[in-house]
Amino acid sequence: MMYKVSDLEEALPDTPVSCVHVEVTQSPCSTVKTGVIKEHVSKYLEKQRISYGDITVTEFNDPFLSEHVQSVAICDTELDCKGKQAIDLCSTQLFIHVFQLNEGGPAAEELDDEELSAASHWLLPSADIHGIWDSLVFDGRIKSQLLDYATTTLLFSDHQVNPNIIAWNKVVLLHGPPGTGKTSLCKALAQKLCIRLSDRYTYGQLIEINSHSLFSKWFSESGKLVMKMFQKIQELIDDKDTLVFVLIDEVESLTAARKSTLNGTEPSDAIRVVNALLTQIDQIKRHPNVLILTTSNVTEAIDLAFVDRADIKQYIGPPSSAAIYKIYHSCLNELMRTGIISPAQQLFDLGGLEVMHYIENEATKLSLKLREIARQSQGLSGRTLRKLPFLAHALYVGTQTVTLEGFLDGLSQAVTKQFTERHDLNKSE
Repeated sequence: MMYKVSDLEEALPDTPVSCVHVEVTQSPCSTVKTGVIKEHVSKYLEKQRISYGDITVTEFNDPFLSEHVQSVAICDTELDCKGKQAIDLCSTQLFIHVFQLNEGGPAAEELDDEELSAASHWLLPSADIHGIWDSLVFDGRIKSQLLDYATTTLLFSDHQVNPNIIAWNKVVLLHGPPGTGKTSLCKALAQKLCIRLSDRYTYGQLIEINSHSLFSKWFSESGKLVMKMFQKIQELIDDKDTLVFVLIDEVESLTAARKSTLNGTEPSDAIRVVNALLTQIDQIKRHPNVLILTTSNVTEAIDLAFVDRADIKQYIGPPSSAAIYKIYHSCLNELMRTGIISPAQQLFDLGGLEVMHYIENEATKLSLKLREIARQSQGLSGRTLRKLPFLAHALYVGTQTVTLEGFLDGLSQAVTKQFTERHDLNKSE
């Protein structure tokens, strides 16, 4: 949610928070040292005294911040607690992270003598990925557990824990049906860690490997392609000032080939590709500044040799009705911010509705209606849910501005249409 300074609520903390992460986006034209910005942000937050949950401030009374800072975000306070909580900024330890966004999009990494794109390459933090972390809504502690895992990985590397005694491979596997946000979560995690570790690493690099490109049209060359790809990655890792993330999307396309080879349905070169990939992963995991992120849509196709290398094997499923409500809630707030839904009206979060015992009155009527639409939407993927507000407007609203109640009617119709289309597609198969 976006707030002005005047929107910060003053209240006493319900439960103490030991530390808070503050992410400060420095203006692209600013050349001020990060230490100076941290001092100004720290003084600014002390004056505000209280923060209520996660907030992002984009307008400042302080001239210095107005010139050099795009936003100040108090982040991830709600990952490990129920709902929002008030935070005393004067007594809480603040970890302030200052960063500038790289405006360049992904570059294509091409392998020598091959007319194919082997990978996409981002410099982090990237403007392309900015905001994805906050937009992702999952049930449970998925995001906080991934952050905790990465923190422990760095801690063990820093203290030179012997990996032959305590094993960790720096491999994360996110699996589940398509459209649930696995790839987006990998990219957002890389961006988040790059920001959190900005004092330690000058910048980050995200290499998204095109799994299909590793199988050359000339079968005998595929193993060499894997070697060339990881030689490029190794060159990035050798720069100790950079934090490197290797993303392998749809990893089953690699590991399934190994199974097919053993069954005699794929050429022997396929198994060499997979073996080369596993060997390269084993080699680069020795470096403290690398993390390997992988996704899979078909878990039964993943080779056990790869699964054994994954420290985290996290299932990402379709969102529950509570998660769907949060997704819709954020979408509607955005449409009210931009004036498409007008006038702006209050929508309670689920915590607020629970406090009011879900009793319908003039204040809660529209929030309860949204809750019912969220229930009707169960079974839809996160990717579909994020498109539905657009489709609702395009198909059932069509006017430049609409009331919240009118938009909810359109959203309900758009949800019904999604299930009708799915049913019709299933009948035609």
